[in-house]
Amino acid sequence: VRPFRAAHPRVSADPYPCGVPRLDPSTLLADLDPEQLDAVQAARGPVVIHAGAGSGKTRVISRRTAYAIATEVVPADQVLVVTFTDKAATEMVARLRSLGLPGVTARTFHAHALSQLRHYWPARHDGALLPDLLDSKLPILSRLARQLPGHYRFTPSKDLADEIEWAKARRIVPKTYEREASAAHREPPIPADLFVRIFGDYERAKVRAVRIDFDDLLVETVNLLETDVDAAEMIRSRKRWFSVDEYQDTNPLQQRLLELWLGDGDDLCVVGDEDQTIYAFTGATSDYLTGFTARFPGAREITLSRNYRSSPEILALANRLLAAEGRRKRLVATMPSGPAPSILPFADGEAELAAMVASIRGLTSGATPAATPGATHAADIAVLVRINAQIPLIEAALTKARIPFRVRGQRFFERQEVRDALRILKRLPATATGPLLAHLLQERLITEMGYLEGDDSGGPAARERTASLALVIELAQETAAANVDIDPEALLSDFAARAAAEAEGSAD
Repeated sequence: VRPFRAAHPRVSADPYPCGVPRLDPSTLLADLDPEQLDAVQAARGPVVIHAGAGSGKTRVISRRTAYAIATEVVPADQVLVVTFTDKAATEMVARLRSLGLPGVTARTFHAHALSQLRHYWPARHDGALLPDLLDSKLPILSRLARQLPGHYRFTPSKDLADEIEWAKARRIVPKTYEREASAAHREPPIPADLFVRIFGDYERAKVRAVRIDFDDLLVETVNLLETDVDAAEMIRSRKRWFSVDEYQDTNPLQQRLLELWLGDGDDLCVVGDEDQTIYAFTGATSDYLTGFTARFPGAREITLSRNYRSSPEILALANRLLAAEGRRKRLVATMPSGPAPSILPFADGEAELAAMVASIRGLTSGATPAATPGATHAADIAVLVRINAQIPLIEAALTKARIPFRVRGQRFFERQEVRDALRILKRLPATATGPLLAHLLQERLITEMGYLEGDDSGGPAARERTASLALVIELAQETAAANVDIDPEALLSDFAARAAAEAEGSAD
């Protein structure tokens, strides 16, 4: 490793904060596999670490950071570990503290940008303080969405917020949105001209309220570094050694900010897994990870492929799926053998739900042997879904089967669209009973809430909303078919009982 040489006279070359005992580098290399050891000892950038699932990347990042400080590659106060979430930053700080380094900075892009903006904003804005942050875009967007024409007024504000985040991640402003979105083959949740209107109104609403949003933190910090040479030089003098986690989910705006923080330096280590990109819908791309060596010729490239989390059977399936997608990376098992995953095809969603119920009943009754010895209780079983819109159908199937369950996150009857639908039900005439009641409820959901049966257009939130309303109608139709005299009040009571059962985790 090359010793650190301070490039700014005001920066101390002492790698340890005052009073912090010096680390023995050899202790940081214990209990590492060969690939982890290689990564930790690659203390100088540029380095790209491809970290497969369960490969111990957090351990590698913390050990590599500590090793760089212990071997005097960099002073602790010149280090910035960029994490994807505040929770991950807190965990990283705790890990570094446990290694004997209490003074290392670990933050998200947004948190570090916020600290810089707060310092430089007054000088650039006639002494004014940085505007307060919006807690959420949704209240403003909900109000603006209600002003849209026709059924577009029912567009979920979450879908509009996601589209604004996508645009800002590319530094797209309202007047350039249509051209840029078309070039990117982007399908907005509403027609592009209407979205431009919403986007512009949202930006103007923030100005009137003297607020900025989280996207603005990055936009304004990039503007600061691009236009203020002195500020950029000072900021770069303070942090010179960077480690970025979850790099596969970096968007163009974050990448630009990272480049500006780095300046002419190359002491950068990025860690990620292209197979775990989950935020592409808001502008993230794994291209920065896969193209790292093209941008930094001569960069060290290390792959962590040993998995310390899953059984060989699970990894064998994962490797087959990755190979089918043209991925060359293979995860290597280190854990004991376990049961093989089952992949079952079904004719339709109803058949799948029926099989799920039968499987759970078999496990809880003892008729089906469990993977682990001992009785299987309902609380030992988890049902995972790909998208939230599937949850209401699973809730209904479990409720009908009288299988107790709990929903992690928001429950079905707590969803805003469901509560709105029940308010409409409450207003229906008492003379509407049985199947007529269910039909009338469906008509009102169409006219008052913009429900379209089978509509899968719009963003994820719109599809979830449609699925929730479809389930309200389905439950109403089934209840009405079983009781042809049921009226709105009785149907509301039935829904209330279902909501109580859902809240209590019972299926009464």
